[in-house]
Amino acid sequence: MRLIRSLIFTALLLVIASPAWADLTAFVGTATSPSNRMARGFAFGAGLLVVGFEFEYSNVKEDQLEGAPSLRTGMGNVLVQTPIAFAGFQPYFTTGGGAYRERLGDVEETSFAGNTGGGVKVSLFGPLRARFDYRVFRLHGDPIVDTVHRFYVGGNLKF
Repeated sequence: MRLIRSLIFTALLLVIASPAWADLTAFVGTATSPSNRMARGFAFGAGLLVVGFEFEYSNVKEDQLEGAPSLRTGMGNVLVQTPIAFAGFQPYFTTGGGAYRERLGDVEETSFAGNTGGGVKVSLFGPLRARFDYRVFRLHGDPIVDTVHRFYVGGNLKF
């Protein structure tokens, strides 16, 4: 009897389990605080139907003439998204934290940062999607700029 219950429980889990997904994004964009500078990076995510986890690396260029520091971030994020795309659009919300390094000339700060944002993944064809993302980064420690806004467009491969 115990074996039968275990088999039924396992079968039910397999039937109701949500499919897993993963995706990879390469992106370019702009950070707008305190001036517009090029941002580029990549993200790798995995999860279930609605909730996922993502690691993201980003590098924002320095602009010494404007007094705008470079910013490198490595973030771990929780991602909540619609389970399916609507008319090819799949919106999402994300929040998380990680480490950053800000540098302007000889001045450098490395500490913790949090980020919040969202965006949309747009189906193109097959597993290829475009990704539009907006984030607000809050830098802790003693940064030159403590709040950074970033927007990017990326190519996203779902697998």
